[in-house]
Amino acid sequence: MIHRLGVVRSPALAVPLPPTLELEACYRYCEALCRARHHNYPVASMFARSQLRKHIFALFAFARVADDFADEKQYEGRRARELDRWEEQLHEAYRGTATHPVFVALADTVDKFSLPITEFSELLSGFRTDLERRRYSTFDELQSYTRQAAEPVGRLLLYIGGYRAPELHAYAEDLATALAFARLIQDVPADWVRGRVYLPLEDLRHFGVNETDIEARRETPQVGNLVRYEVARTRALFERARPLVDIVGADLAVELALMWHGGMRILDKIEHVGRRLFVERPQLGTADKALVLARALAWRGETLPPRTMHLVTRVLNRV
Repeated sequence: MIHRLGVVRSPALAVPLPPTLELEACYRYCEALCRARHHNYPVASMFARSQLRKHIFALFAFARVADDFADEKQYEGRRARELDRWEEQLHEAYRGTATHPVFVALADTVDKFSLPITEFSELLSGFRTDLERRRYSTFDELQSYTRQAAEPVGRLLLYIGGYRAPELHAYAEDLATALAFARLIQDVPADWVRGRVYLPLEDLRHFGVNETDIEARRETPQVGNLVRYEVARTRALFERARPLVDIVGADLAVELALMWHGGMRILDKIEHVGRRLFVERPQLGTADKALVLARALAWRGETLPPRTMHLVTRVLNRV
């Protein structure tokens, strides 16, 4: 029996379950789940080596469904129960008895790359934190949250690329955390609606911003100062992670470069919005994504097929 978990954010984006639990069908289902959700930077793109691509989709499908349980309106009143069931299915996957397509694919990925269950368990702990905690007094407290909710993803990506050196993991953790912080800054009004404020309260106080400003969607010089500071600190995290892209091989390098440049580009957009952050959600358009792609490829000296390069060039010419 295929358990009907992981409904996507909108009926218009609903991803039908595969008719069977055949392995490749389950991997295709994971890919469909990932592609049905909005994101600012590519994941499991065509630039990850083909033998790794489906495994990246399996990792992200696991995390994205769990994130929905913690965030999306349709799970109100049963969020903890759904996360508990998701964890039960994780343990079933490690025992070889998976009954949901995400976990059938994930079990295969786990087996191929000897992935530790601790990384997945930490992610689930981070999503459970979203159910229990609504405010963070200091930046250190926020980092404690992202150590669970973001950093394991960075390590898992390296594991499937065969990279287990601790010094590389430190870079990957910084990249995952920087991406998480960029998203949290970007989504301040949406998180307010969910009853959460991720910006450290010490930062709000320092710059003379309060929660009433978020609720009222105010545009003030103080908000602009706060945004500029949060962007600068997050940029520093991206710079700490930058060596990772130069060190890893071609199997993951362009994928990680896309994440790095995508995160830095959304910070550009956040900085441009500035004091209007509580009013206008910054996001990447088609031209931004093309620019990110071009920068990522230039970083590693990669080339695209002629037709793809032609399309990218057309978009870049409009920027």
